[in-house]
Amino acid sequence: MAPPITARFGKFRVLLGNSAVPIVYAAPCGFTSKSLALNKSLSEVAIPDCDDPDAPINLGRDVENISASVSGEGVLAASAVITWLAAYDKTDSVPVKVEIEFSTGVVTWTGKMHFESLELGVEIGNRVTISVSMQSDGPLVRTTTIPV
Repeated sequence: MAPPITARFGKFRVLLGNSAVPIVYAAPCGFTSKSLALNKSLSEVAIPDCDDPDAPINLGRDVENISASVSGEGVLAASAVITWLAAYDKTDSVPVKVEIEFSTGVVTWTGKMHFESLELGVEIGNRVTISVSMQSDGPLVRTTTIPV
C-alpha cells in the first residue's frame, strides 16, 4: 500500500488581501495553528412512509445556508500587528485566501470575510500571542489544481 500524499504546516496558508486591483495576498507571520471550517445549516422535515403509516418516519434534510470560518493563533509578530489590526478595524469584509499545497497541486478558497474576533494575550514568562476568528461574507470560491 502506498502512503498518502499529505501537506505540511507551512503549506496551509491563510492570506489577507489588500485593496489593490488585482488584489495582492500575503500571509501575516506568527500563526502556530490555523484552520478552515466549512459549514452547512440544515433544516429537517419528517417524511412519512405512505405505504405504511405506522413505520418510523424518516428525516429529510435540506441545506438552508452555507458558511465558512477561519481561525488561527500563535505569536504576535511585529511585522504582522498592523496588518491584523487594520483588517479588524474595517467594518467591511476583507479579501481572504486559504491555500493548501500538496506535491500534486493546490486547493484554494477565495472570498471575503469579516473579522469576528481578534484577541491578544500574554502570560508572565511568555511571548504575546494572537488569536483570530473570521466568518465568511458571501461565498468562498474553491479552485483546485489537484488531478482527479
